[in-house]
Amino acid sequence: MNLSSTIIPKSDQLNSDSLQVGPLTIKVTAVKSGSSEQPVVIHYEGDEGHPYKPGKSMRRVLVGAWGPDSDKYIGRRLTLYCDRGVKWAGEEVGGIRISHMSELTEPFEIALTVTRGKRKPFTVQPLAPEQQIDIQALTDIGDTKAGEGKDALRAWWESLTPAVRTALKDKLPAWKEKAA
Repeated sequence: MNLSSTIIPKSDQLNSDSLQVGPLTIKVTAVKSGSSEQPVVIHYEGDEGHPYKPGKSMRRVLVGAWGPDSDKYIGRRLTLYCDRGVKWAGEEVGGIRISHMSELTEPFEIALTVTRGKRKPFTVQPLAPEQQIDIQALTDIGDTKAGEGKDALRAWWESLTPAVRTALKDKLPAWKEKAA
């Protein structure tokens, strides 16, 4: 049994605890205005109501790498990870950092503020181009897994990326029925 889904915190946004099991690559679907504390809300494929709300340092990375026009972010991808060393009010609380970004042809480096008056280089790597999803091949695999039963179908479904799940979500009810 994969316990990853049982440790996701209940929250209205993606947070560093959500990334304890590993990094997450997201595809941006919308960028909206938020509150004064969290002015940017990034929705992505499969966010399930938990958008990414980047802190000021990561907003600086986004603007530095992709420019200030958030309309151009739609369809672009980011890899997010939990950096346990992120400090808030002098305490290490952990936070979300960007490790990779699409649309980069070489590593992007920017100096970010670590403490008042102290800056440190931060590097983001290029993200490889997105692979096309072979819907027919995945449909065939889903049919096979459904024929093997509920446990096989569930294990396979949980191994898929959010983008693949979104592409196959219309097939899931029939697979569940077949697996039962």
